[in-house]
Amino acid sequence: MERKFFGTDGIRGKANTAQMTCEVATALGRAVTHYFQTNANYEKPLIVVGKDTRLSCYMLEMAFASGVCSQGGEVILTGPLPTPGIAFVTKSMRADAGVMISASHNSFDDNGIKIFDADGYKLPDEVELEIERLLQDQSLMPVKTGDKLGNAKRLREVFGRYIVHVKSAFPNEMDLENMRVVLDCAHGAGYRVTPMMFSELGAEVIPLGVNPNGTNINYKCGSTHPEEAAARVKDVRADIGICLDGDADRVIIIDEKGEIVDGDIIIGLLAKMMLDQGILKKGDTVVGTVMSNLGLERYIDSLGLKFCRTKVGDRYIVEKMKESGDLLGGEPSGHIILKNHATTGDGALAALKVIECMKFFKKTMSQLKKEVKLYPQVVKNTKVTSKPPLESIPTIKKKLDSVTESLGEKGRVLLRYSGTEPLARVMVEGENFEQVNDLCMELINVVSSELGRE
Repeated sequence: MERKFFGTDGIRGKANTAQMTCEVATALGRAVTHYFQTNANYEKPLIVVGKDTRLSCYMLEMAFASGVCSQGGEVILTGPLPTPGIAFVTKSMRADAGVMISASHNSFDDNGIKIFDADGYKLPDEVELEIERLLQDQSLMPVKTGDKLGNAKRLREVFGRYIVHVKSAFPNEMDLENMRVVLDCAHGAGYRVTPMMFSELGAEVIPLGVNPNGTNINYKCGSTHPEEAAARVKDVRADIGICLDGDADRVIIIDEKGEIVDGDIIIGLLAKMMLDQGILKKGDTVVGTVMSNLGLERYIDSLGLKFCRTKVGDRYIVEKMKESGDLLGGEPSGHIILKNHATTGDGALAALKVIECMKFFKKTMSQLKKEVKLYPQVVKNTKVTSKPPLESIPTIKKKLDSVTESLGEKGRVLLRYSGTEPLARVMVEGENFEQVNDLCMELINVVSSELGRE
């Protein structure tokens, strides 16, 4: 069955249009509830529903909860809470499913819905397909009446459970005393809980992006716009800068000189620390994606570890880690999965582990990042009006083959569609930046010419 609703990371789109309407959210609430009633044999499934700070979250939260109640489920509304917080609280409260209403790093007028199972993991493709089937044929779900209807309640104190959980991942013998931290929460889901975590561990926190108004989430702040935070790090002479995205499941790190530290470098440094701590052993695997830098792969190899790539999306990383028991994975964008502590990417947790890395090796962030040498990598996007198989278009395939041949064994090229937006993405990496940039431009121009036409 062709997917109409679910993309790479749940359902996402412009709020109050297409698949992001109240009607779809209500139907989705029914479908999720019905799925767990029939497949897990729960008469009244308990579903945790969280959100970020977007204006549209109010209507979608209520609409989804209404769908759950109409199908006989029970709802716990948490209010604004990071995506990893919803994953954790779902498992902690022994709920049957968790739902996060958020469009992550997108602008405020977008929104999305992510679904977790009882263990805090994002739903696999086959479950999403079954829910798609229910959404596209709502007659498959029986109408509930009378005492078969469900109910909802709001529990605001659940954020305390999440704070304690993340803090417990930081070693007891360490604290953040005498550390100055610039913390940009993107006016998003982490605006309240994340500064509390770092303050309670002893840091002097300089907060940014902690005044959400419904429309300023991710606007010139957070992981997608770290410029203000980087400048502030230099101004106040902070030890580190931390930038979260709208739902706080990923992080961008800024060193004490105000320079951005790539997510792949963070993964490499964490792998080295975990190896030295005995958490990882020689021969263990670190999981990345097809977008992970070739320099990271070679650094991981140099440590005596293996490197595995999945499709883009942290849920595919997590699925691979679950299958093989791997403990560390992540994406260049800052989704870092530490399986000993979390079932999904967690920006605050990853940031604390980065600080642990600084303390463990007794080095500043600018010193540490030199350990991992990344290849020059250029990524460019172009809007597309349709998404046919890319290699089925002769001009695109010819240019792709030409770029691949030019790079040889000293680089990589990746051409793919975005799973959540009408975009084609081109990534080229190699030893020489000028060559990489030129080849990327050549390929993106061909793709744009073929698929960007109205």
